[in-house]
Amino acid sequence: MSQNILVVDDESGIRTVLSISLTDMGHRVRLAETADDALHQIEEERPSIVLTDIKMPGMDGIELLKAIKARDPDIEVIMMTGHGDMDLAIQSLKLEATDFITKPIGNDALEIAVRRASDRISMRRQLRQYTERLEQLVEEKTRRLIDAERLAAVGEAISGLSHTIKNIAGGLRGGMFVLERGIDQQDRECLTQGWGMVKGNAEKLYKLAMDLLHYGKAAELHMQWCDPNVPAEQALQAVQDQAAAGGVQIRFERLQTDIRFWMDPDAMATALSNLLYNAIDACMDEGLERTGEVHLSVRIDDRRQEEVCYRIEDTGVGMDAQTLERVFRWFYTTKGSRGTGIGLMTAKRTIEKHGGMLHLESTPGRGTRIEIRIPNKASIGQMG
Repeated sequence: MSQNILVVDDESGIRTVLSISLTDMGHRVRLAETADDALHQIEEERPSIVLTDIKMPGMDGIELLKAIKARDPDIEVIMMTGHGDMDLAIQSLKLEATDFITKPIGNDALEIAVRRASDRISMRRQLRQYTERLEQLVEEKTRRLIDAERLAAVGEAISGLSHTIKNIAGGLRGGMFVLERGIDQQDRECLTQGWGMVKGNAEKLYKLAMDLLHYGKAAELHMQWCDPNVPAEQALQAVQDQAAAGGVQIRFERLQTDIRFWMDPDAMATALSNLLYNAIDACMDEGLERTGEVHLSVRIDDRRQEEVCYRIEDTGVGMDAQTLERVFRWFYTTKGSRGTGIGLMTAKRTIEKHGGMLHLESTPGRGTRIEIRIPNKASIGQMG
């Protein structure tokens, strides 16, 4: 394999002889009298191999070897030594020289040293190509896996959405049937029952549309410096009518420290309100004997102030382990006909978009606790 070789030696006769020999072997040769000249030529046209004498006036071969490796570790350097320079030759190998040959230099020794350097160059090129190909294969496999997971997730979402819409449509048709029967028979009780069924399913359809809209918006955050109390207060205002109607008491523990966090207050308020709706609903369950209560608190780490923590605790019916495993699935709901199964997914997505985490604990008959941790700007970087 033909190589670009730079010969560095302060003796013109040696440069000439080596140039003739290397050219006859089929290589392209350039010559330099000093180490400084060699470095200048390396900057202009990178050689694949440098053949340099160890002892030269000014910068010697060892220093030249260090300078070459600092500029380009892939350049192969062959050292030329005298018989009394073995210690320097060994030192050069420790500094990643490819080989050394002793003067006077015979053609066989020169050819073998250059072939070894060429083999290293070829091996490195093949290794690089193999590594690049391997990286491409990994990237392709990863992309296919991600695409497959996305398709599976989309399929699961579509299946769940279709099932939910089918249930709503079935409820609407049932309500219309009862309404028609009431109209035909002039039965006020049937009219009232049918209208209630239609109204309830229409409200559920509206909630489904709004939940889907909020889920889409969760991907588009509008970040700003914000008092962490603001989203919590907005969420409480959104759910207070439902809590009052259900006889559920809400306690709010504000963050007393004056501090700002980098977040989307509207998106966070929507996430918190979805979680509060779930907590209130759990406290309105028919099987619950005690008065329901929901506690929302906002806290931060007193020492480092690196994250804000929102905690929602309720005294509702709670969930068993099997239900806990399913709550983050698309369109899974514990509310029966009253839920869509999207609210918790939307809240989780918003929190994760903030670089945060959502942790949920629940015990049947005792209630549920949700803890949300949102890092500050220093932890998640500039967003928005």
